[in-house]
Parts: sequence; C-alpha cells; structure tokens
Amino acid sequence: MAVPSTASAAPPALAVEGVAKAYGDRRALEGVSFTAAAGERLAIIGPNGAGKTTLLQILAGSLPPTAGRVSRAPREVGWVPQQPALYGKLSVQENLRLFARLEKVSDPDAVVARMLEQTGLADRAGDEVGRLSGGNQQRVNIAIGLLGDPPVLLLDEPSSSLDPRQREILWRFVSGLAAGGTTVVYSTHNVGEAERYADRVLVLADGALLFTGSAAELQREVGGGRDFEAAFVAFLHEQGH
Repeated sequence: MAVPSTASAAPPALAVEGVAKAYGDRRALEGVSFTAAAGERLAIIGPNGAGKTTLLQILAGSLPPTAGRVSRAPREVGWVPQQPALYGKLSVQENLRLFARLEKVSDPDAVVARMLEQTGLADRAGDEVGRLSGGNQQRVNIAIGLLGDPPVLLLDEPSSSLDPRQREILWRFVSGLAAGGTTVVYSTHNVGEAERYADRVLVLADGALLFTGSAAELQREVGGGRDFEAAFVAFLHEQGH
C-alpha cells in the first residue's frame, strides 16, 4: 500500500499526476502520481522492467506520456541518462561548451567555468573525456545535466559503472546539490543507495507505483525487524511481484 507524502506549505518542486505510458496493449506505466519538494532526494527502485527509466524519460520530456502530466517543462529539468552522451576525443571543457551552446545558455563560457568549479573538474578541463576514469566521466555527464541550472535533476542508474570509492564521491556531490536546493530524482538497482542517500523511495513494479515514503517507513510497514533490502524484497512478494 502506498504511503502518501507529507503535505508541505511550499509548492512542490515537481508534481507528477496520473502519468501512464502504453506501447500498444502493453502498459509500461499506470497512473503514477507523486510530488517532490525543493532539495528532496527521491530514489526510484523496483525489479527489472518496472518502468523506472520510462518514468525518468517522461519526466525529462524525452518520451511523451500516454496520459497524465508533469509540472515541469523539459527546459526546467536536467537529464542524466545511464549512458553518457560524451565526445571522447574532445576535452572536458570542449564537451561542456558544446552542450552549453546546444542548450542555448546565455553565457556559455561563464556557465562552463561554473560547472568545472562546481563538479571539481577544473583541473581536468583540458583532458580528453575518453581518458578520464568512469567516475570523472559521470561527473562530466552530470555537469551537462546541470548546464541550464535546473531546479530538478534526473539521474538514471548514475553509479552503475562506478567502483565503491567513485560511488561515494558521486553521492557526496549529489547530496551537496540537494543541500543547495536542487531536487534530485534517481533510479537505482542498489537498494542500499536508496536507503542511504534518498529522503524518500518510490517502489515501482510492472509500471505501478506501489509505495512512496522513507526507507524506515517501508521497513515498518513490512515489519519483522528486517533490514531495508530484506524488507523491500518482502514487500514486493506481498504485492505479488
């Protein structure tokens, strides 16, 4: 059973209402609704094929929904797909400048300088992206998503190709963005990352939103003194998944 989010006096930074997606007779998403506050971190978790990436693509505006609405226009949302769309032969700075111009930001050079500083990549500005570590490539990928200074940042499996040290650096950076007011919505197969780094988790299965609430709330709902991963698996089983 889904747990409703706590009402807030401030308007939500992101509101999703009845979003659905169908491919012929197959329903990838069914009436997904939730809100997110400014600076909140939301983790989308669920089995393979649950609809996590489909939902993020709709929120980003790169995939039209069959029904429902998203409160933010695509230009107000930063989108970081799982596979970085980077040019390996170009430098970090050249990649950022190229995407800044594609995004039609008002002052590309100033924005690129700010992104290099914000992501800690200033000392790598002249390095070819193809020679960077996976962690630094992901930081460039996130920097591209932040070029338009969006109030909402979407991340699809951001740590999937990173080693433990790189993951820790990544999540420290993402948490810093949230502390500065950016709303962060990310998908992950690593439920430990959902427990540690999200304020709330959204559980999707077969395109349906089954739960929204904190990791602790999910554990309490399942009961039995289980850790979060065991509670998550038990919850899916109880829901027939």
